[in-house]
Amino acid sequence: MRRIVSVWLIDWPVSVRRRSLERARRPASPPDPALDPQTPFALILKNSRGAAVIHALNPAARAAGLRRGQTQADALAMIPHLLCRPADTAADDRALEALAVWAERWSPSVSLDPSGEGLEGLFLDITGAAHLFGGEAALLAQIRTRLAEAGTVARVALAPTPGAAWALARWGEGRDPVATDETVSDLLADLPVEALRLDDRTVTGARRLGLKTIGSLYAMPRAGLARRFRDGDAIGLVRRLDQARGYVGEALTPVRPPARYRVWQAFAEPLGDIEGVEARLPELAADLTRALERDGQGAKALTLTGFRSDGLTTGLSVRMGRPGREVPIWMRLFREAGFGRLELGFGLDALMLTADLTEPMAARQGALESEAGAKQAESLAALIDRLTARLGEDRVLTPEPVDSWIPERAERLIPALGRIPAADPAEAGRRPLLLLDPPEPIDDPLFDLPEGAPARFTWRRVSRRVVRAEGPERLSPEWWRPRPDGREVRTRDYYRVEDGEGGRYWLFREGLYGREEGRAPSWWMHGVLP
Repeated sequence: MRRIVSVWLIDWPVSVRRRSLERARRPASPPDPALDPQTPFALILKNSRGAAVIHALNPAARAAGLRRGQTQADALAMIPHLLCRPADTAADDRALEALAVWAERWSPSVSLDPSGEGLEGLFLDITGAAHLFGGEAALLAQIRTRLAEAGTVARVALAPTPGAAWALARWGEGRDPVATDETVSDLLADLPVEALRLDDRTVTGARRLGLKTIGSLYAMPRAGLARRFRDGDAIGLVRRLDQARGYVGEALTPVRPPARYRVWQAFAEPLGDIEGVEARLPELAADLTRALERDGQGAKALTLTGFRSDGLTTGLSVRMGRPGREVPIWMRLFREAGFGRLELGFGLDALMLTADLTEPMAARQGALESEAGAKQAESLAALIDRLTARLGEDRVLTPEPVDSWIPERAERLIPALGRIPAADPAEAGRRPLLLLDPPEPIDDPLFDLPEGAPARFTWRRVSRRVVRAEGPERLSPEWWRPRPDGREVRTRDYYRVEDGEGGRYWLFREGLYGREEGRAPSWWMHGVLP
């Protein structure tokens, strides 16, 4: 049986603004009047016609008779001392997404409730997980308590469908907040039709026909209701009724894809230091490895999420090139990533470790002669993992071949994570590891034959005498790819040369003698050989 929790965040925009003001307030500064619960306070937003209207208000303003959608001018006429601030809907949306991530302590699948007009909230799919928190009633009580401690007033309800849970959370005050398949229809019967998440036009039409409660729809002919209340731009009345009672399914889209492997731990007292977090991680990692080992899987990406007591989260992620489930290696990578990056705030009251990316791990048996090579590859992979954890995935790179025979275009740098650079013995020593970008000009080349390597040349103001030379390696121009500097693409002849001091160089002649009228070939240094 599906079990969905709906969380109604009462006065959510006001709660977000209050927490923002509390974090920004300096200890020595005078208290902000907006933080006083006795002061009528409203957030103002311009409507489609450009008029300033009330977007959200605190309980004191509501008790004085103000309502959402009322113009600011009318509100100030009723309460001249009303404190008004501009609303920031983008900040409210960001805060709601952050709260959804924080709510993953209770469920791996948390979705945003798109309802507006003061009905913002969350959906938590807790199917099969209520026993972890002492039962369904205890779970609802814990959600209310934790949100209140974080400064957010909420009402919660639990039902087999999102529609029923939504209706009970917002319109079922005084009723049992836990509904089952057997009781859901009875609990919804006395609620107003607005509890079905209908648009204003549909609600008005239903009330004109005397259909004021959800129960009054039960006995109505479905064909007549469907004809009278067609879907149009909104979801129709009949479909909403069927969704609430469980006759039609309703999908929820989680804020983050649920992790298949997830372990967590809650604490009676918040963890206020990094050492405490690091001390708890091995136990979480051991639990995760057991789950992975049971399914023959290995983790390639891990995320440690800390749930702060102020309603925010902090996280630290590491990635690995090869799947694994060794706790010491995981701990080393998290240390390299830096536990100091975790922002603990007033403390963490829960930790969660997830395997975000997994792959099957199969037993491998290599040949004896390849054992040394396998160990070297594993050591290189471990080094890449550690460097990536410390420096970032975009800082540890490896070359990848590109379909081009022009040296500066023949490779590109990509993240090295998960890739072991393979050295080509045939190319070892034939080309430099690093190229000069751009190639540097060679002055005063002296050669015996036009098509051969120079016998002497000057580079960086130093004259060098060539004692050995190998080449040429001719590279035809890629005429279909213009140069970035706009110069003409010409044929290149590359030479590997060695001077009298033992220095080895990779240079090329651009252009051919006697084949390009009006243009003489030029010589360039492209790199230093090992």
